[in-house]
Amino acid sequence: MTRALLLREASTPEGTPGVLVVDGQAWNTLELPWLDNAPKRSCIPDGVYRCALVQSPRFGRVYSILNVPGRSAILIHAGNYAGQIPHHRTHVQGCVLLGERRGTLAGQRAVLVSKPAVRRFMAAMGGRPFALEIAWNQ
Repeated sequence: MTRALLLREASTPEGTPGVLVVDGQAWNTLELPWLDNAPKRSCIPDGVYRCALVQSPRFGRVYSILNVPGRSAILIHAGNYAGQIPHHRTHVQGCVLLGERRGTLAGQRAVLVSKPAVRRFMAAMGGRPFALEIAWNQ
């Protein structure tokens, strides 16, 4: 089984940036801030998770991060913002956003060129399940 590494950087109210690496390819990531795994408000705990392709009613064919303690419907999908509610914008409720670049939109941390990044990730993974290791780079 393919193994992917998501290496997180320091978490702030504007989100938790990181880099996802699979077989020498890399994507920028953005997740919610770490708030003790609070459902729909926090990024998920570090650890190793199995990921499988699912059909999301909202996002289409995407990968789901499975068996997250106390959580469900954690996806890897397109979007720009992952800030702490209610003071920041967010496109997630615990999911992982992918982008080709990092930057800001409307003055808030964001990942950019997200839909092409997700397409590139989906092509690289080829529909195969994989193991995702999430770790902090601090």
